[in-house]
Amino acid sequence: MGDEKRERQSLVEVVCPVCRHTEIISIPKEDIPKCPKCGKRMLVKELLTEGKSY
Repeated sequence: MGDEKRERQSLVEVVCPVCRHTEIISIPKEDIPKCPKCGKRMLVKELLTEGKSY
């Protein structure tokens, strides 16, 4: 059962549209944060998965 919950949560990289500050958060466990530097709501930049495909 614990593995099922872990699979539903995915890591995403979020970025501030103003100052470009980035953070990695877990979705849906965490809400998309506000930037600690300028206070703007951060945007999803990339869904992080194991490995990259080019």
